Formats: sequence, structure tokens, C-alpha cells
Amino acid sequence: MRDLIVQWLTEITAPFWHSSLSIDQFVTALQETFHMVFFAMLFGTIWGFIQAIILLVTRPQGIMPNRVIYHVLNPIVNALRSLPFIILLIAVIPLTKLIVGTSIGTWAAIVPLTIYVGPYIGRLIETSLLEVNEGIIESAQAMGASPSQIIFKFIIPEARSSLILNLTTATISLIGATAMAGAVGAGGIGDLAISYGYQRFDTSVVILTVIVLLILVQLVQSIGDWLSKLR
Repeated sequence: MRDLIVQWLTEITAPFWHSSLSIDQFVTALQETFHMVFFAMLFGTIWGFIQAIILLVTRPQGIMPNRVIYHVLNPIVNALRSLPFIILLIAVIPLTKLIVGTSIGTWAAIVPLTIYVGPYIGRLIETSLLEVNEGIIESAQAMGASPSQIIFKFIIPEARSSLILNLTTATISLIGATAMAGAVGAGGIGDLAISYGYQRFDTSVVILTVIVLLILVQLVQSIGDWLSKLR
């Protein structure tokens, strides 16, 4: 299937595409970008949900207040969120090597991408969950619901639309981060823009990269908007 797509795109673009970048290289870079976004978003969402739920229930007005846990986790999340991705990317190189055995490549980029997006998603999810009307939580407590039932059967379903829109926002931010990850050999669309567009002064590759990223962002936003309206 991949070879057929590459062949089809090569035939279509042959009359006007004269860059040193081949269609096969472009498709490979696109696959690498999808790979990084998917796995970093998957791991980051799991991590973010755990953070958000802990922050939600342990906050002073939460259903299971715990000042120690809240006041330890909250500044950690804030600190990780405040780090620019390019600095985080370099700072966690030892950890990346420990986990995947290398600091270069697509899998290596997933580690800092997950660390970058996890706290961001956690804060977004927490915000969505805090938007749920207090009356719903009070009604659940009056019915004798346990903390886990309140979270998973009342709060999360009620916050569904907001959660989807916030996860859409996080996905778009992650797409931008994968482009920056190309600066340190992570592969993907960002690597093409640097190695072919910037270093070889190939403006057509830069323009192509921008167009593809714009299309990806618009596609993700449209899907997110559509899903948030489903019931």
C-alpha cells in the first residue's frame, strides 16, 4: 500500500516537483510524524489523566482533600509545563538513552514529547473536570456514590465535550513540538524542513512542510470539533 501511494504521488508531482527531496522521503517523514504524535499523545494522555484526577480529588475543595499530595504535585506540574520544549528535549537526553538506548530517532523523541505534553494535558483535563457543575457532584454524593463512581460515572461523562476540545488543542501543540524535535535528529516533517529546506536552501521543501502542517492542524481541529458535538 505504501509503495503504491509513493508511486501515485511521484507520478502526480513529477511535472512540477524538482526538489532534491524525493516523494518516498517525504512519505517516510510523514509516517514518522504520525508515529511520534500518536504514541506521545497516547502516553501523555494516560499520564495527564492520572495527574488531573489526583489534583481534582486532593484539592482543598475536592472530594478527597489531601493538602500534602496536592501541594507537592501541583508545583511539579507547573514546573514541567513552564519548560520550553527545546530545552526539555536536551535536558532529558540521559533519561531518553536510559529508556530507549539512544537519543536520536523517532522513538527517542517520544520520551521528551511525552514528558512535555503530559503535564499540559493534565492541566487541560483538570480544567475541564473543574467546569462540571457542583450540583452534579453533590447529587452523586447524596446518592451514596463512591469517589471513583463520582469521577468516572458523573464528572468525566459530563465534561466529555470539553475534554475532547482540550485534547484536540493538546494534539495540535504536540504536532508543533514534533516539528521542533526534528532539530535534534528525531525525523519527521520538522527534520525535512531543517535538513533539506534550511541547510540546503530549498525553499520548496519549507513551503511544503508549512502546507502539510497547516493541513494536519486543520484536520485535527475539524475532527475534534465534530467529536465534541456527538452525543
